[in-house]
Amino acid sequence: MAVKKITEKLSDETLAAETGRDWSAWFAELDGWGATGRTHTEIARRLVDAYGVSGWYAQSVTVGYEQERGMREVGQSCDGDWQASASRTVGAGAERVTAAFADAALRERWLPHEDFTLRTHRPGKSVTADWDGGSSRVSVYLTPKGADRTQVGLGHTKLADADAVEVYKAFWKERLQALKSLLED
Repeated sequence: MAVKKITEKLSDETLAAETGRDWSAWFAELDGWGATGRTHTEIARRLVDAYGVSGWYAQSVTVGYEQERGMREVGQSCDGDWQASASRTVGAGAERVTAAFADAALRERWLPHEDFTLRTHRPGKSVTADWDGGSSRVSVYLTPKGADRTQVGLGHTKLADADAVEVYKAFWKERLQALKSLLED
């Protein structure tokens, strides 16, 4: 499973409908402004302030530009950190999902034999953990979608490189499906 650039995931048509410009028009505009010599925050701020682009699309255009111009690779944050993410909506309440991460015996049923060391958890809201002896970190954010549905957003940061991003994207997609199956049985 190859990790895709944002320009491959967000179509020209959708981007133009939401921002008034497609990828090539935004790249030309940002090149003209000298964006390759600017920080991620400066670029995104310019898109919001000068063009009225909403926050999510400003971030998307900025990331797409940085990837296209070689300022960052796919899976790399603006500060150079490598990170993978995954999400899944499960048919269980947010507190029950929290327990599936926080309770070691329950976690072993869907995330077996992994070096997951719980740091913090806020029932129904979030979980943070060290992974693999603390070499990387897992952050989980829960968004209730009613009493018995929860969107699970997981970020795995401080990864070694782009290859690790690809491996962990696939890994977490599979493991969140196992969590969903466990909680919905």
